[in-house]
Amino acid sequence: LVFTAVLGIGYMLLITAIGQVALPFQANGSLVRSADGTVVGSTLIGQSFQDADGQALPQYFQSRPSAATYDGAASTGSNLGPENPDLIASIQQGRSNFRDLNGAGSVPADAVTASGPGLDPEISVANAERQVARVAEARGIPSSEVEALVAQHTLPRDLGYLGDPRVNVFELNRALDAR
Repeated sequence: LVFTAVLGIGYMLLITAIGQVALPFQANGSLVRSADGTVVGSTLIGQSFQDADGQALPQYFQSRPSAATYDGAASTGSNLGPENPDLIASIQQGRSNFRDLNGAGSVPADAVTASGPGLDPEISVANAERQVARVAEARGIPSSEVEALVAQHTLPRDLGYLGDPRVNVFELNRALDAR
């Protein structure tokens, strides 16, 4: 009972307190608020930039597909193996949708496959670059301005060598709206 109280309750309270003091923004979900205080998103959870019918909004960069329908409470992968017919059909449909939206050409892998938890807020630089022309045209601004925003919002490799450079879609779309 003592260990349950110390490790099960005490440790949890200690870590929560440390998080609230040392990293309050991250500990509270990295929520982003509008000027009036309304929560408009999170920098750590991917979001959908689609209309009510599920069609991509052309003026926004599109996030990675989500196996969890962008629901932070339902974090999950698809658990489909590489030869699963449903996964193959999903990738083929995603490839077709990406090309319909962004024109012919190569399709980055992260544009058609969900991340492990299904909530990845970032896309590859290649994915962002393939969307620049569409976003610029939809917003009626030069591609060079959109490219500059992509460059400004490109995050480097973690610790200088882990992973690949990436772009946070939510932050990039907010910068486009603020422009």
